[in-house]
Amino acid sequence: MRQSVQISKLNGFRSGVIALLAAASLGFTASSIAAGPATKPAKPDVAIGEKLYNNGDPQRGVIGCASCHGAEGKSAAGAWPKLAGQHSAYTIKQLKNYKDGTRANAIMAGMSAALTEQDMANIAAYLNKQTVSLGVAQNKETIGLGKQIYAGGIAEKGIPACAACHSANGAGIPAQYPLLSGQWADYSVAQLGYFRDGTRKNNAQMTAIAGKMSDIEIKAVSDYMAGLR
Repeated sequence: MRQSVQISKLNGFRSGVIALLAAASLGFTASSIAAGPATKPAKPDVAIGEKLYNNGDPQRGVIGCASCHGAEGKSAAGAWPKLAGQHSAYTIKQLKNYKDGTRANAIMAGMSAALTEQDMANIAAYLNKQTVSLGVAQNKETIGLGKQIYAGGIAEKGIPACAACHSANGAGIPAQYPLLSGQWADYSVAQLGYFRDGTRKNNAQMTAIAGKMSDIEIKAVSDYMAGLR
């Protein structure tokens, strides 16, 4: 009787090994079998995105965005970018970059850590539906230089016109180039500086462009963009 039990256990062990080898031959692992196929986010839900943006989801450790970025994505100061009206694809990409570390920001790394791709899609859809927050250029002395850079670039430095990608009124192109019109000048100055010094590494094209710009040029075009509409 004992010998029969041992033989049965041995046969069961052999069957398990054969099953694992078969799975391996098909390119699977035990963990991938358990996890199942990757699923894409469902259609974005604006209502859920609004709730997450305003209140987060404490049970999952998701923190709301409104405390910094303001009601409806209209932040109160340049320390935090305006998000209202931003293209969904761009917002999603930035959140993913914060989460995977390709865009360095200690605060946003923590904020994005608990977000799923569905959360990101929902929040981005909500923000995209909000009315763009307009601004004004503040520096009359540099408005001409800012306009020149934005509309025509700086040929002698090999700097292309911002309008070529972000459009003449700063509206950008969905899924390709972000909305820039009305953005706080202080925020744009900071981001161009991060591209230039290598702190921000999630866009090679912008790294190359900003690397050729002086402080005066960065401030001038950032101020000009704040007044675009």
